Amino acid sequence: MREPNLYLVVGLGNPGERYQFTRHNAGFLVADKIACSFSIPFCFSNFGAIYGRGSVASVPTILAKPMEYMNRSGPPVDALLRHFDIQVQRLLVIHDDIDLELGRLKIKDHGGHGGHKGIQSVLETLGKDCFIRLRVGVGRPETDTSVSDHVLGAFSPAEQSIFEQVIVQACNTVQLILCDGAKTAMNTYNVKNPHPGSKDSTERRQC
Repeated sequence: MREPNLYLVVGLGNPGERYQFTRHNAGFLVADKIACSFSIPFCFSNFGAIYGRGSVASVPTILAKPMEYMNRSGPPVDALLRHFDIQVQRLLVIHDDIDLELGRLKIKDHGGHGGHKGIQSVLETLGKDCFIRLRVGVGRPETDTSVSDHVLGAFSPAEQSIFEQVIVQACNTVQLILCDGAKTAMNTYNVKNPHPGSKDSTERRQC
């Protein structure tokens, strides 16, 4: 029986120590922060993913990280949606985005993949684009660095300091989406997207 309030929150990334702290693993890193902040350990391994079940504030949530590498993210996401009988509209995918500068977040509730292989795989597998995305800015590479080398590279010490704040803000943003809905979150957050560490970057209320 469908649990109408249940969300599936998925962080995208690549498994393995080689990729653990790379820009492309921003989704994994945010998912880890959510797991820690809301006590949702990744205690299950099935469907090509590791996942846990708990609540973000008062919202029942399945929190997952696909373990099939970025460009094969779609099948594990689809399997989890089917197993827990969750509507696609209640899927939230967290992923890195080179089109946003480091330190910026943006919420999106439909559309294409923008060249992101993980989102492309999810779109192709689900055959629908009506799921929520939280785009985590990692910035574009320098002119002498390829996109692949950039996203699969580690943050510099200065970038890491910024990104640690981004992770906290992203965790708060996920709570906002789940508690208040994607539309409300976009209206209040996309219009005014505070840089981490600014006076407008505040903790969200409990639902």
